[in-house]
Amino acid sequence: MTKSAQLMKPTTLPPPADHARAALGGAIADVFFSEPLFDALPDVVFFVKDGQGRYVVVNQTLVQRCGLRDKAALLGRTPAEVFAPPFGQTYLAQDLAVLAGAAIEDQLELHLYPNRDPGWCLTRKTALRDGAGAGAIVGLTGISRDLAMADKKNPAYRKVAAAVRLIHEHYDQPLPLHELARLASMSVAQIERYFLRIFHITPRQMIIKTRLDAASRLLAGDASVADIAQACGYGDHSAFTRQFHATVGVTPRQYRAMLQR
Repeated sequence: MTKSAQLMKPTTLPPPADHARAALGGAIADVFFSEPLFDALPDVVFFVKDGQGRYVVVNQTLVQRCGLRDKAALLGRTPAEVFAPPFGQTYLAQDLAVLAGAAIEDQLELHLYPNRDPGWCLTRKTALRDGAGAGAIVGLTGISRDLAMADKKNPAYRKVAAAVRLIHEHYDQPLPLHELARLASMSVAQIERYFLRIFHITPRQMIIKTRLDAASRLLAGDASVADIAQACGYGDHSAFTRQFHATVGVTPRQYRAMLQR
């Protein structure tokens, strides 16, 4: 082979990303490396838990929302030991499902903080695996992001406004997605995409949120749970209870009892 041919021969080099990871070494695999970053996000709860669902890493936002003074009060404890029942047991059951292999992606949840103020968020939990991502599950990590304000500057905001108004005014009625899309002069795929961009939730999640917001207000009164279910667009009491429990973490009756206390 001539010298010029040798110079022209391509060399195989690792991708730049691999160089970066190698240079960082173990730091990038250390769950603690991102802790200071998440401490600076007041609208995001961040945590890492071990294989038994015990807190290993938490950010300051989670500490504050638990009504605690420092991180040490959370570390080594499960949600069942931190949150009042039945919330703690519900969160722990969710963690155990993730540790068994399930995944939670942008699940709409209504959280109640120590001062009883409700707050909507989107929760994501992912299992942590030993080794290069294909090994045994050794823990989980997750975030809960506060539901952001609508992006009213988006050019498509006016297009979906009619569909949003229909949800807010007629949440007690069946609201099929194709009807919302027709009202906005969009396809089903388009309206789902624009809802995510503008409201950060899907049309179905907005319907759930609107119905349960109304139900939460009605539970402060004397109406029966069955009547509240009907008033909020649920065909039967059991469907309403399942949705409420899945989103809030307690049943409607338990929620009412908490309000009364």
